[in-house]
Amino acid sequence: MRFHLRSEDSAGRFASSRRPRDWSVSSPSLTAYRQIKRIHIGTPYPMKISVITAVYNSQETVGEAIESVGRQTHPELEHLIIEGKSKDGSLAAIERASHDRMFLVSERDKGIYDALNKGVAQASGDIVGFVHSDDFLAHDNVLTRIAAAFEDPQVEAVFSNLDYVSQADTTKVVRHWATGPYSAAKLKRGWMPAHPTLYLRRSVYERLGGFDTSFRIAADYDFILRYFSQATGGSVYVPEVLYKMRLGGVSNRNLARIREKMGEDWRAIRRNKVGGVMTLANKNLSKLGQFVERQKS
Repeated sequence: MRFHLRSEDSAGRFASSRRPRDWSVSSPSLTAYRQIKRIHIGTPYPMKISVITAVYNSQETVGEAIESVGRQTHPELEHLIIEGKSKDGSLAAIERASHDRMFLVSERDKGIYDALNKGVAQASGDIVGFVHSDDFLAHDNVLTRIAAAFEDPQVEAVFSNLDYVSQADTTKVVRHWATGPYSAAKLKRGWMPAHPTLYLRRSVYERLGGFDTSFRIAADYDFILRYFSQATGGSVYVPEVLYKMRLGGVSNRNLARIREKMGEDWRAIRRNKVGGVMTLANKNLSKLGQFVERQKS
């Protein structure tokens, strides 16, 4: 077995998105140890990155997701697989693709955002990011690029571009999401980074909490609005494609899902007091430009 099993129950470690409970996961002595560990013969110790993958019934694609993380050249990495007791062969696929920096938790959850919250609660890295079970990192040096952007201690968020690829042929790019740098004015006009490209310091989750599981589809957008409207540090936009996403996500499967997504987006906009009706309209209209960008490239 090349990976590590974590059998402890992580439920309840991250119960609230607004008032995180029991987020002091490291004791004073462990905190001191981490500070000492970063002093490595006079040179900065490579920052540790935690990558979280939530898995449920993804036997066909999860192996590629895991392998793309396992091949990363960045030395300090933990890959947390939060598997929700799949009914297909996902566990077997996870074992086939396993690597020695991977940790597996297999227990029932209440959906993808609950699973991601469990992963964040167990993460020990300085930086936290996500690779969803249908997707994969664009190349082997993605996390090295992310770590380099975090070398400035004032930076607490890093994000990049994303390609949507065909389910049948992942070499075929269908849409291209060029995020561009953050500004408060753009956030009010519907701007957001592609969530899977967003890496944050773990301290951000300790400060703001995680994903609000009352959202079924748009908890990531709600979190993005919550973070960028309250950010205390800088952000870095990496103008490269670092993430590949297969088309066919939950929020875009049919008209009913699209309508539900728009309703949840509107609730997120209102609760975070970022913009108004035009924010929602521009957010959806901006997707048309992703196809135009693809045709230009």
